[in-house]
Amino acid sequence: MPTPPGSTDPPVGTVAKGASTWYFDKIAPSMTDAGVSWFYTWGAAPERIAAPAGVEFVPMIWGPGSVTPQTLATVKANGRTLLGFNEPDLRGQADMPVQTALDLWPQLEATGMRLGSPAPAAGAADPNSWFGQFMAGAAQRGYKVDFIALHWYGSDFDPTRATSQLRAYIQDVYDRYHLPIWLTEYSLMNFSTSPATVPSAEGQAAFVTASTAMLESLPFVERYAWFAFPANPDSRTGLYDESGQPTPAGVAYRAAGR
Repeated sequence: MPTPPGSTDPPVGTVAKGASTWYFDKIAPSMTDAGVSWFYTWGAAPERIAAPAGVEFVPMIWGPGSVTPQTLATVKANGRTLLGFNEPDLRGQADMPVQTALDLWPQLEATGMRLGSPAPAAGAADPNSWFGQFMAGAAQRGYKVDFIALHWYGSDFDPTRATSQLRAYIQDVYDRYHLPIWLTEYSLMNFSTSPATVPSAEGQAAFVTASTAMLESLPFVERYAWFAFPANPDSRTGLYDESGQPTPAGVAYRAAGR
């Protein structure tokens, strides 16, 4: 398919480590400890999070219900870059038809912000997937997509194999679209079981070390963010507990890029 408007091969540079997070008491010192340069909350505003100096907030238009004048004004007031819809291909998330996403997209463009693609739950390299159909429609209509946002969860808990699988996925998407990549959610978690299973703390930490080194080496990856910062019952892959102490994965994430 044609390369979407706005496509450029990104320059080689430093990859920005970020935080996907919701509020907890020690979020600000945890971000400082981890050395992140940006964060997002899946929302239009940082809510109660007072980020450390120099840490950029990136707003998101989560789903179709967020495409309102008020929310669009909020994202413009809170950032320079805008993340598109969150997992629109997945029931329980933004869950919207491709046509709906395409019809709403000009309102996101009208913010004038640098604009990231919808972040699919899976299948971004498949031209027949939700994401493939969206990108084809965006190209046909001349819409702007400045970079691609991806999510990835691995069910192979071997850190070396999982890192290779993640790299192959990112590479396939880049080879198809030649747009910068933001990996805005990722970890090892097997959703085929009920409840979902995760590796040992040591295994997850080993994957953090291997995967961040890989991401830092790819010139077309601009930013990445582990899922997620809070280590509480809502995030069994979390990096920092309620007292601000890093988990083994948090220790590994702190070391990334340094």
